[in-house]
Amino acid sequence: MTRIELTDTNSAAIAAEFVRARIHAGSPAMGMVMTLIIVVDEERAAEAMSAAQQASQEHPARVLGVILGDGRGHAVVNAQVGTGAGWTGESAMIRLKGEVVRHAASVVLPLLLPDSPVAVWWPCEPPEDPAADPLGALAQRRITDAAAASRGKSRALLDQCRNYSRGNTDLAWTRITPWRALLAAALDQQPLKVRSASVSAERISPSADLLAAWLVDRLRVKVTRHSSPGPGITEVVMDTRGGPIRITRTDGKLATFSSPGRPDRPVALKRRSLPELLAEELRRLDEDNIYAAATRRLVTMQ
Repeated sequence: MTRIELTDTNSAAIAAEFVRARIHAGSPAMGMVMTLIIVVDEERAAEAMSAAQQASQEHPARVLGVILGDGRGHAVVNAQVGTGAGWTGESAMIRLKGEVVRHAASVVLPLLLPDSPVAVWWPCEPPEDPAADPLGALAQRRITDAAAASRGKSRALLDQCRNYSRGNTDLAWTRITPWRALLAAALDQQPLKVRSASVSAERISPSADLLAAWLVDRLRVKVTRHSSPGPGITEVVMDTRGGPIRITRTDGKLATFSSPGRPDRPVALKRRSLPELLAEELRRLDEDNIYAAATRRLVTMQ
């Protein structure tokens, strides 16, 4: 892998190093389809870049990790730029200190791939309003993770819902994709009228909150939220006149699917890794209308 350290640098030098790294690797033209900006702290930077590297196998991208340091003092921009070693595109870890922290977008903007979409991901503390964030304003897709908030996870999710803008999403929503697919399939197989529903999960689970809001929005019924030991969501029950439709998962791996008049059957429902979640969200850059509706519903349920 080509990995170059740049100290006290600027955007032009970083961009020039991208070109040199590509030529050195023998690949002056790379099939990158987007720019992914990762706004992360020093502690989680390695994990986030590793997740992006794995997701890049499906979505070749220029990945720009941005660490916002202490905003006091004179402006300093340091960067590590490279290609290869498992990356299908290019990567740079950019550390900002001093005055430039307040103007991070001015450093990142010249590094965006021309004529291609931009996604921003906050693996740790999400901004209350991603679309109003200076880096978020550069992107068509803004990915937050309320579950990664150091405290107040439910509050962090509610902030995302209240400040929803076209292109926003949260990994709390992505985590429930398999649950939503199973529940929708269950009603396709047995089109029974649902009278009420319940969701059981860890006491603090942004994903469970969103799943309950989605059920209310889709079914127009009362949904009760119960606490369980976890991990994550452990059970969803939809009560119908014919009997309950139930999905139970106590180990985070295998679920039991029960429905009226049919034998119980096991269903794979493994909790997915961070790279899998990120890759799913990068597949679509248009508005997720179902998520938008769920966010509105969650706000009204508070």
